[in-house]
Amino acid sequence: MGHGEAHPEIPVLDKGFVRLVDCMGDDAAIVQAARVSYGPGTKTVREDAALIDYLMRHRHTSPFEMVEFKFHVKAPLFVVRQWFRHRTASVNEISGRYSILKEEFYEPPAWRRQARRNKQGSEGAFTDEEALRLLQGVEKEAYEAYQTLLEKGIAREMARMVLPLNLYTEFYWKQDLHNLFHFLALRLDPHAQWEIRQYAQAIALLVKAKVPLAWQSFEEHVLKGAHLSQTELRALRGLLTPELYEKALKELGLSGSRLEEALTKLFPPEPT
Repeated sequence: MGHGEAHPEIPVLDKGFVRLVDCMGDDAAIVQAARVSYGPGTKTVREDAALIDYLMRHRHTSPFEMVEFKFHVKAPLFVVRQWFRHRTASVNEISGRYSILKEEFYEPPAWRRQARRNKQGSEGAFTDEEALRLLQGVEKEAYEAYQTLLEKGIAREMARMVLPLNLYTEFYWKQDLHNLFHFLALRLDPHAQWEIRQYAQAIALLVKAKVPLAWQSFEEHVLKGAHLSQTELRALRGLLTPELYEKALKELGLSGSRLEEALTKLFPPEPT
């Protein structure tokens, strides 16, 4: 991707977006780092895919760090505070000390009730006109107070204290692919807050387009895979035989060393 090349924004929520600013590397860069080779075209796409898949399922993460993405994001403050808990990126956010913040607030398409079994989650969607009016009233009052403080000569860094958490902000976010996959695994999860999931879905589209082989392996082994505990493995071994498991794996297309590897996970050889 060339520098300065224009990239369209993916709209997110009511006023937000995600835009890919720049990308360094692709699937070939992951393969090159793994092979420590500078000879392009020495392997087929199928062989490259197999190597990337091996790296992913064995958690050999450093080759994925050779690929980097830089995004421009516009999101509400409460989403950004969750986002910045991922401390493996380089971030630069618009400063409320230097800039007058715009009157742009997130207003949800629907309200959600507090989850009964999850203290930090929500469930169900419903409309509530009174709740929306309350939100809009707070927005109007807060931004008018902000403007009044500025007019009085109060410093921008102090005047911003009156603004609520649904105010939109913008930032640049640069992340290597290994840590980006970790972010996506957490924020695409159904238990993640709905608003940040919308941003994760937009980022996933951009990542998948740039590193399709890596994305395929990420989806297979991480995003739609699962880690099993010792107890869970013991339960499965009590329900299956190696022969039945091998038959099921073959029917799903596994063969050769990949089949042996899968069998060993559930039925490891006895220690000698």
